[in-house]
Amino acid sequence: MYLAAVLGYLVVLAVVGVWRARTAAQTTGDDFLIAGRTLPAHVLVFTLLSAWIGSGSLFGGAGLGYRAGFAALWTSAGAWLGIALVFFIAPRVRQLAQYTVPEILEVRYGAPARMLATITIVLAYTAIAAYQFRGGGRLLNLAGGPDPDTGAAITAAFCVLFTALAGMRSVARLDIINGTTMVAGVAIAIVYLLGGAGGVAGAAGSLRPDQLTVFGSMSPRQAASLFLPATCLLLGEANMYQKFFAARDERTARIGVAGWIVGTIAVETMIVAIGALGSLRVPGLSVPESDTIVIRVAVGVLPTLLGALLLAAAAAIIVSTANSMLLTPASSLVRDVYQRFINPAADSRQVVLVMRLAIALLGVAGLLAGSLLPAGLAMALWAYTMYGAGITPALLAALVWPRATKEAGTYSIAAGMGVTLLWEIAGAARGSVTQPAYFFGVQTIFPALLASVGVLLGKTLTRR
Repeated sequence: MYLAAVLGYLVVLAVVGVWRARTAAQTTGDDFLIAGRTLPAHVLVFTLLSAWIGSGSLFGGAGLGYRAGFAALWTSAGAWLGIALVFFIAPRVRQLAQYTVPEILEVRYGAPARMLATITIVLAYTAIAAYQFRGGGRLLNLAGGPDPDTGAAITAAFCVLFTALAGMRSVARLDIINGTTMVAGVAIAIVYLLGGAGGVAGAAGSLRPDQLTVFGSMSPRQAASLFLPATCLLLGEANMYQKFFAARDERTARIGVAGWIVGTIAVETMIVAIGALGSLRVPGLSVPESDTIVIRVAVGVLPTLLGALLLAAAAAIIVSTANSMLLTPASSLVRDVYQRFINPAADSRQVVLVMRLAIALLGVAGLLAGSLLPAGLAMALWAYTMYGAGITPALLAALVWPRATKEAGTYSIAAGMGVTLLWEIAGAARGSVTQPAYFFGVQTIFPALLASVGVLLGKTLTRR
């Protein structure tokens, strides 16, 4: 029953996706990359929400909620702050009418910045896609399907085929189905768990005291190491900017962000709550096991039909994010490498063909990376740090600080990216499933962000 629910949901997505792709007559590069700049506000809300809520929330966030309680929301709160700040720049981004983040950076800083940004996007988003594939493998396995590695391969194959066929126009509109399923599944699960715990008061009385505190079992510095990567990623998130470029107009972009922040706060809080309440119903899980608490609640606590709905919501969370994490770096490879340097005169047919090839190659790379990168929340935090420290400071400066120099922006990207890689390599042996790797007792986000911002300010303020 549970495996059938997951597979049935994927079949529905595939059928609707094929139908939309055929009826939309999606033949142009603009349709494939930015939906022809036609997305209305309600579609923008659902596609932003569906892309952001992924395996990091479903497994890492819920698992941390199981272990630390509502202090796990420090990871989510970083995104909330980022979205709130993005509200003010969304119209400006849409007004630029570009296709990718590296294009914005080239306008301000030159071609080297564009290439560095493209490399950073490909590395970071391939890691995030890998996390989604791994999450899909775990979901299928716990639902009664194949082993996790085979399940990850199945998830990757589905997401690659779906994204390569659909493109932005269809993916964004299908996220209405994904977002609705996601919200319904987690909300109904919360209602059931609260009912079994005697309501909000009963649940609060049953949880450990530390599960209801601000920091739980974490130190303030550990909380900051969860908060900052998400904030930095969100402020410069390439997938988000690409969807702003796809919005109908500037007003639509701002309305989309307003709806997105409400949905993100609600869904991420409910997912962490499932983790915390799940600790009452499924006690004694190890750290790796606790990351699967949402799936364990679905198959072992909820009634069958409600459990099947929660599993369908989990599938929606994984697939929708994986689709976006393939589409964004593929768009960057096509626009920022192929069209910019290899074939500037490429027609729409060539653009779509190369885009589909790039999606397939990134899918294979993500599947391979999933077996090499660290497990659990550490993978998501690594990708967030890579992108947030590497690109966000230079990108924000390009949008709001006219004084920033070309050299400052380029060197800032290189510094953030380089320090992230070096710090993670040096501290990999000391990493864990709940924290990013650290070296000299310092988590990666702090030196990486300091290096990126320091170089940006230093090179700009000391120019002659």
